Amino acid sequence: MTSADILAAVRAVVNECIGRQVGDEESLVSSGLIDSLMILRLISEIELKLDAHIETATIQPDDFDTIALAVETVERTIQSA
Repeated sequence: MTSADILAAVRAVVNECIGRQVGDEESLVSSGLIDSLMILRLISEIELKLDAHIETATIQPDDFDTIALAVETVERTIQSA
């Protein structure tokens, strides 16, 4: 799986969950667009799209404050299923 695959999956899931297009650098958590429960949903949906497991032990809400940060976090924590 490539970085482009992860970016596409994260964009699709975030846009679907929020209900509109979101820029890669647009604040999600700090702006209130998503909360900690939504982050769990995002992780679950990203795992399904990528058929992989994301290790959540070290993830913080700020790791999902933007799509770009979420992609970095997924790349750092992903484990192939």
